[in-house]
Amino acid sequence: MTRPVQHTASAVQGWLREGRRVAAGLLVEVEGSSPLDVGASMYIDDQGGIEGSITGGCVEGAVAAAAMEMLERGGPPQLVTYGISDELAGTVGLMCGGIVHIFIHEIRPEHQEAVLADLQATVDHSPAGLVTLLDGEHAGAKLYVDHDRVLGSLGVGELLDKNATREAQGLLDEGRSSLRDFGEDGASLGSGLRVYNSIQAEPPRMVVFGAIDFSSALAPLAKGLGYRVTIADPRSAFLKSRRFSAAAETEVGWPDAVLDGVELGPRDSVLIFTHDPKLDVPAVQAALKTNAGYIGALGSRNTTADRNRRLRDVGVTDAEIDRIFAPCGLDIGASTVEETAVAVLAEIIAHRAGRHGMPLREAEGPIRHADVINEREEQAWPTPSR
Repeated sequence: MTRPVQHTASAVQGWLREGRRVAAGLLVEVEGSSPLDVGASMYIDDQGGIEGSITGGCVEGAVAAAAMEMLERGGPPQLVTYGISDELAGTVGLMCGGIVHIFIHEIRPEHQEAVLADLQATVDHSPAGLVTLLDGEHAGAKLYVDHDRVLGSLGVGELLDKNATREAQGLLDEGRSSLRDFGEDGASLGSGLRVYNSIQAEPPRMVVFGAIDFSSALAPLAKGLGYRVTIADPRSAFLKSRRFSAAAETEVGWPDAVLDGVELGPRDSVLIFTHDPKLDVPAVQAALKTNAGYIGALGSRNTTADRNRRLRDVGVTDAEIDRIFAPCGLDIGASTVEETAVAVLAEIIAHRAGRHGMPLREAEGPIRHADVINEREEQAWPTPSR
């Protein structure tokens, strides 16, 4: 997700603290091709200063002109659409043009606290989300969210602030920005009020060892959940199929080499789908040396018992084996490759949320994970109990 660079963030902070009026152009949606991703932004102050970029030069002039007119004459925020011609797209290295939707609005005094906090998060490289309301009389309102605090308000009411905060916290976990509809009263199920979540966070990593059918079925689903997926296998011939590279990065190498120098944390996952005794033990050993929050290994109960015996033979402790989800996946009766992929991802989601994956109608308490983490001090996954 493209966010303001440090220089831009520092400059805009200075403008706001000096009391200048500032307008922003925020790229909220792209159809086709665009030089920059959604979330890119540019800022224009009342003295003619311009910082940032939203399309690499294609429509910046038009956005700056609209922003200056807004600062000079007043007026409500605008969600404008520009078509980037094929000829213009070629000047910035694109194969073809596209359509971009840009929200142009003045940063009002009541929204500056949230904006300043988000700009500081950019300078500090800290995970954060800035929620912007695109519709209604309060369009342009801002809500800042990180793992410790919430600043600002979207102005519509407590329900929208609560639901938008919960959505932003979930997107922070996934590391992705999103354009989302809410009801006019702020309800999660509804339409009429669009909000844009601009998320600054590295997406969680998922490293899958083994170029097999299960990997190719799981990768696009994991990508849709916001994971940056890598499928690795030392056998280069296995990775040649387009089905693996369609939704994942591919890497030829042994597990210890693939994970060497890779920093994995509580949000990240390592999956062992190798189905090869020569590979699964080295893969598990390499995964255990990381701080990945979820380590899963595919296989039957007999395969799991045999793998655990081989792990103990090479010095892996029982405490380390307890970190491994094996056989991985929730018990949903999966019988196909695709259903197994769903079962594995469901277990990862449940583990991240500290849940057990039981039917909702048999459970009590809040349904959504964010309902129980609003007060959390840091992001952490519980130690698995197997």
